[in-house]
Amino acid sequence: MNATLTEAVPTYEVYAIRYAHMPRMRRDNFIGGDPHDSAMPMDFFVWLLKSDTRTILVDTGFNAATAKIRDRAMIQDPIDALATVGVSPEEVEDVIITHLHYDHAGNLDRLPNARFHIQDAEVEYATGRCMCFAPMRHAFAVEDIVELVRHVYADRVVFHEGDGDVAPGVRALKIGGHTKGLQSVCVSTQRGQVVLASDASHYYENMDAERPFPIVYNVADMLAGYGQLKAVASSPDHIVPGHDPDVLKKYPAHQADINTCLLHLSPR
Repeated sequence: MNATLTEAVPTYEVYAIRYAHMPRMRRDNFIGGDPHDSAMPMDFFVWLLKSDTRTILVDTGFNAATAKIRDRAMIQDPIDALATVGVSPEEVEDVIITHLHYDHAGNLDRLPNARFHIQDAEVEYATGRCMCFAPMRHAFAVEDIVELVRHVYADRVVFHEGDGDVAPGVRALKIGGHTKGLQSVCVSTQRGQVVLASDASHYYENMDAERPFPIVYNVADMLAGYGQLKAVASSPDHIVPGHDPDVLKKYPAHQADINTCLLHLSPR
């Protein structure tokens, strides 16, 4: 991972902040369903990266109005929850939007000093011809997309085409699959290279068993993405899926909030 000549590669504290929850069954989480159907609920997270000099938010969640429309159980407001780790919305300098689904790209109007990092392919996908089809646009919220476009016109969006550094120690990885321009995030921490998969793998089992999640733009890219994640992570234990409740069980909890865990520390 490259650093600038004036800034050494830092290590980051990485926080997974759970903000919502929903019940699901195993059949809902794998292409082709599951013959041993049982409960397999879904958690919703945003992730905060903190170094001595930078504060970076990965995804922005949704708000209470969206939770009501989508019938999701809101645990806490994801932007207000940043206070748990001592961060105000005004302090967030950069936001990495892994993709533009409603649960990852809401609240874009609440981070007044942030730049938003996103893949070219994701904006093209969310504003192009694929959105003419109801099944393809179901997981997008049009007002979130419009808000992003407003930020484009305000010179607050940084476009990426493929893998690239967002900051020293933080790298975006273009994966695709789930959406056309989905990106994961590789972060330098005290325990090595942690990879925030986001929806490149919703659950540990999607990746470990190579059984893709059923909301997908390109199945082949989704399957290939599992290998991409493993190639850059320091170990399989350094890959964090996007929606698995086991994340909170595996990692040490933040002392101030049981819905926040510390990904820069080793899993239990």
